[in-house]
Amino acid sequence: MSYKKKHIVSSTVNEPMSVYITQSSNNPFYGLLRGIKPISLSTDFSIVQLTRQGLPKKVLLSLAKKISLTIQELANIMHISERTLQRYDDDAIVSSEYAEKGIELARLYTRGHEIFGSIDKFKLWIRTPSVIFNGESPLSLLDTSAGFDMVFTELGRIEHGIFA
Repeated sequence: MSYKKKHIVSSTVNEPMSVYITQSSNNPFYGLLRGIKPISLSTDFSIVQLTRQGLPKKVLLSLAKKISLTIQELANIMHISERTLQRYDDDAIVSSEYAEKGIELARLYTRGHEIFGSIDKFKLWIRTPSVIFNGESPLSLLDTSAGFDMVFTELGRIEHGIFA
């Protein structure tokens, strides 16, 4: 009997190499937060790190100015009194809960700019009362995380042409 040696198949899987990128290192909303020491915002975890370390007061005030919010409106969104916000030194780091609201505002306004094609059109929309929000303006809902979610959801509907 003659036995031919059969080709032995290896049990390893050979796949082509791939590079997985979770997010661009140049997050568009980062431009609204100028003035913070540069860190790489290549992943959601670095955004979490930025939130935890807090933001300087001057960055929050600069953000408010860029998106046309008064100090009173910013204070209401952040759940802090206007006077307390004014008492912080310009370089003082505000706590992470306020930083989180600031970062969410920057993300929201960047998303609105992308959808409306103009930051001015988005600023007008966010201040206009809407039937979708029971006659309230989207800006008035931003004092809660559920309000932020509702506004982001509505922006997604607008992006896909689903109007109320």
